[in-house]
Amino acid sequence: MITRPATPADVPALVALVNSAYRGEASRAGWTTEADLLDGQRVDADGLTADVATPGVVVLLAEQHDEPTPALIGCVKLHRQGSHCVLGMLTIRPTAQGAGLGSRLLEAAERWAVTHWSAPSVHLTVIAQRSELIAWYERRGYERTGEQRPFPYGDARFGLPRRDDLVFDVLRKVVSP
Repeated sequence: MITRPATPADVPALVALVNSAYRGEASRAGWTTEADLLDGQRVDADGLTADVATPGVVVLLAEQHDEPTPALIGCVKLHRQGSHCVLGMLTIRPTAQGAGLGSRLLEAAERWAVTHWSAPSVHLTVIAQRSELIAWYERRGYERTGEQRPFPYGDARFGLPRRDDLVFDVLRKVVSP
């Protein structure tokens, strides 16, 4: 697995990857699906294009190079916020999930945050109803902070909620060497 920062040319493939891993029937091939919680899109091209162009934001791509053409298998977004880093959009192609690629990509993102931004910690949010995903992050050293953030109801850019009780739990991990 090779990681590199995304460019504007990568945006269409990123939109397809992220939406396929979290929404709709295709997402049910993996365990990270949010299809029972949300319909609609997870990301859009305008938002990802803006992210790729924003200083202090990087979208790292994970590619397999054992095929004739490098194949996009994952991504993760990092956003520098003050002295720490916010991680989001950790995605692995649904049919490739469960093979340890997510853990490897998470470790690469944490190294990026320390190496490029000297971040002492990484923060992330997970929909509170995703207990299996929260447990996955906890096994990798993340701790719940006790803070919750509201879900952006009414903003279709983040999806169409199928329930009215969605909130985000905030998790944090100390990553500085």
